Amino acid sequence: MRENCLKTVYELAKTDERIVFVGSDLGVGVLAEFKREMPDRFFMEGVAEQNLVGVSAGLAMEGHVVYLNTIATFLSRRCYEQVAVDLCLHNVNVRLIANGGGVVYAPLGPTHLATEDVAIMRALPNMTIVAPADAPEMIRFVRASVDHQGPIYIRVAKGHDPVVTTDTGPFVIGKAVPMRTGGEVLLVTTGVGLQVCLAAADKLAAEGVKAAVLHFPTIKPFDTAALHAHAEAAKAIVTVEEHTILGGLGGAAAEYLAETDLLASRRFKRVGIPDVFPSVYGDQNGMMRKYGISADAVAATAQSLLAARPKAARVAA
Repeated sequence: MRENCLKTVYELAKTDERIVFVGSDLGVGVLAEFKREMPDRFFMEGVAEQNLVGVSAGLAMEGHVVYLNTIATFLSRRCYEQVAVDLCLHNVNVRLIANGGGVVYAPLGPTHLATEDVAIMRALPNMTIVAPADAPEMIRFVRASVDHQGPIYIRVAKGHDPVVTTDTGPFVIGKAVPMRTGGEVLLVTTGVGLQVCLAAADKLAAEGVKAAVLHFPTIKPFDTAALHAHAEAAKAIVTVEEHTILGGLGGAAAEYLAETDLLASRRFKRVGIPDVFPSVYGDQNGMMRKYGISADAVAATAQSLLAARPKAARVAA
């Protein structure tokens, strides 16, 4: 996914002189063609991420569209003040390509696990947040990002993930994508969670339960209209994300649903990482399974919600 993202930036830069790339200690081979062909628009800095954000903000203020690439935890934690003040306050056109969103870097432990990055970035005015599900969707997004006004946080998965999206038209920033419609259960997800939810929907179908799957490649702005329309048809709603359940996709859905009457007769559950620093080492899939971010666990959660008495019935009793 990252390779396709950067390759698309390079292809766009060849025909759009506004585009500039800024990287942080990414290795000599990254975007070698970009560096060779457009050296005046290619900057590879060392381990100085806060400075990179400031440099990118300055370039954007001079009319450039800047694509900045480094590790997700550095962008969301180490550079938070610079992102807030230099980028968001001025609403400049910098695209933060965040490597290793979620638990991609599971072998490196909690210091490198970006499990709260979406929550951190959601709190910032003017920040757009996207989490494509696979490489084709990432390519479509990058093409749509060039003329978007304001900063964007781009959550990048580990790469070589299965292709699960089906759209071939232009990516629309801010719009959810219905993958499956109708049914008793609504599975709401983003990023690599889409592959989990599609597999969970298949498992539920084998158990006689139809599930809709609503994919949010854009987490902010959040498509509340799509959530509302699909939630109306469901008896149970489950959000699934490779992120803490606090403040991310599940938080966005809960915040909206709590201000409507939709939860009066529907069950709702957030699936993700609890309020902890994951303390084990391993691989991404193993870490996700540990916290119930798997097809089997999501299907079981949906079944448990359906089996519970409706909220309205409990209140009446």
